[in-house]
Amino acid sequence: MRTPRVLVTLWPLLALLALTACHGGVHGTPGRSGLRDPYFPRLGNGGYDVAHYDLGLAYDPDTHRLTGTADITAKAGKDLSAFNFDLTGMTVKSVTVDGEEAVASRAGHELTIRPHDELRRGDTFRTVVRYSGEPVTITDPDGSKEGWLRTADGALGLGEPTGSMAWFPGNHHPSDKATYDITVTVPKGVQAVSNGELTRTSTATDGSGATTYAWHVPQPMASYLATVAIGEFRTSSSTTPSGLPVHTAVDPREEAASAKVLARLPEVVAWETKRFGPYPFSSTGAIVDREGDAGYALETQNRPVFPGAPGLGLLVHELAHQWYGDSVTPRSWRDMWLNEGFATYAEWLWDEDHDGDTAQDTFDTLRATSASDGIWSFPPAEPPSAAHISDAPVYERGAMVLHRVRQIIGDPDFFSLLKSWPREHKYGNADTDDFTAYVEKRNPGKEEALAGVWKDWLYGNGKPK
Repeated sequence: MRTPRVLVTLWPLLALLALTACHGGVHGTPGRSGLRDPYFPRLGNGGYDVAHYDLGLAYDPDTHRLTGTADITAKAGKDLSAFNFDLTGMTVKSVTVDGEEAVASRAGHELTIRPHDELRRGDTFRTVVRYSGEPVTITDPDGSKEGWLRTADGALGLGEPTGSMAWFPGNHHPSDKATYDITVTVPKGVQAVSNGELTRTSTATDGSGATTYAWHVPQPMASYLATVAIGEFRTSSSTTPSGLPVHTAVDPREEAASAKVLARLPEVVAWETKRFGPYPFSSTGAIVDREGDAGYALETQNRPVFPGAPGLGLLVHELAHQWYGDSVTPRSWRDMWLNEGFATYAEWLWDEDHDGDTAQDTFDTLRATSASDGIWSFPPAEPPSAAHISDAPVYERGAMVLHRVRQIIGDPDFFSLLKSWPREHKYGNADTDDFTAYVEKRNPGKEEALAGVWKDWLYGNGKPK
């Protein structure tokens, strides 16, 4: 018998009322939708902290169809009657919380989940979301593409700043970091590369040739740093002289052009370890996709993604992010200069240490540019909108802030700072106020001079005098 139309419309509400009545009333409150990020206020969700994502994915490049199961372990930060995940596109098939079917609804990119039983503050709970569909590509406010990018032979998942919600549900704000297991099944002829370490591969016994790749990320990772690269790759595994595993995956068309610079990857990691302290993760490497598949490089954790063969300076930059951005992650997207300023300054230091321009030379060159140059268009700690968080002031002027700090506190204390900042904030989050307070605390008697740097270079409008 056909269900009356009115009952179809009212069914989610009736189910919710029945659930509430059955359990004597829900006393918790819903987790907040959005974490009020200065530039992406609806991104992320409140009320819980994710500890681990276990993602089981299957993707067919021919049909562009992704099937996923996200098993998410989290801890309630308060009594919860409901909570949200970020997920755009895709069709949700089912949701369970601690093994019990949950009521789920969609509004925009919010997946709202009401568990069968109220979650108490401090409870650890597991949510399993089963979903499928054609994952979408997201256009950033600055016009760049992220999310799930179709490539010539597969796909590439890139997440900065909001793209990860295109291919798995979660708390997609940099302030909520977690460990990951990412398992991807793909057809014969293509591979799946992700973050962390490859723990298992298995080929289907049904004759299809489909292969499953299981990757494990043991250190905390912000979701925007998660990646999946699917396609034809030439893979290589080795170790640095210090014993750090190196895993690279290179599109065959980029192999010859990439070989020379990737051969220097162990050298770059060794130099950055000397400058910035122990490498923070369990492996390193790179993913080089075909030129044109993505329009930018990204510091995805363990192994950055490059759109074609990288230059040496770009390799230095993206690997420096493993300390600055990946291990120490911005508390909000307003703090991007803490990522990009440090990684850009790493390029200056590399040149300085390898018979190129000194950091002072580079600073002076930038300092001599016209007041109308784009580098002076806004202060690095206060981009005017989400469309500008990756603009030149965040990178170059952010690096200039660090050089001004170096000038004031001197080389011994500055190079000590380059190691102590990522060491003392390892695997955590930090914002601009954390950094300025940290520098001042470590350099007593220089607070006034440093305050001038923050005022003129970090927060000041226009070119400093």
